Amino acid sequence: MTPGGSGRARTIAARPARLADLPALLALFAASEVSAAAPAESAGRLWRESLTHPGVAIFVSDADTGGGLAATCMFVSAPNLLRGGRAHGFLENVVTHPAHRGRGHDRAVVRAALAEAWARGCHHVLMQSGRADPRVHAFYEGVGFVPGRRTAYVAMRPDDPAS
Repeated sequence: MTPGGSGRARTIAARPARLADLPALLALFAASEVSAAAPAESAGRLWRESLTHPGVAIFVSDADTGGGLAATCMFVSAPNLLRGGRAHGFLENVVTHPAHRGRGHDRAVVRAALAEAWARGCHHVLMQSGRADPRVHAFYEGVGFVPGRRTAYVAMRPDDPAS
């Protein structure tokens, strides 16, 4: 039985992010082990730019209880003159609230992003993880990512002390 007595399990779903999601998204970032969010004075502008950028789609999954967001990810596509003109896709900022891990929210947002990629005709979707936790890598493999198909290189901004 689920809370409320319906007897049916709640379906975990993702939806496109909305402008009003910014406070809940920033709270999700603050509760998770991710890099620092944008400063408050620029977060609103960056959020509006992200939501209106033609190559960006951001997905969220609402928390089971207590309001807020349980998970998010950002899909970015870029035109490509190779691969028969099929776009590149990139998955970024996959974040799940620690209290909601293992419930399917992460899977829902990543699946939504991959569906968006295939709908846009992307050749592939690339993603990188800086996490050493084998459970994180097992998760990505479980949603269709294959490790070792590419070698990632990262160039860090030379004047960034966080690098």
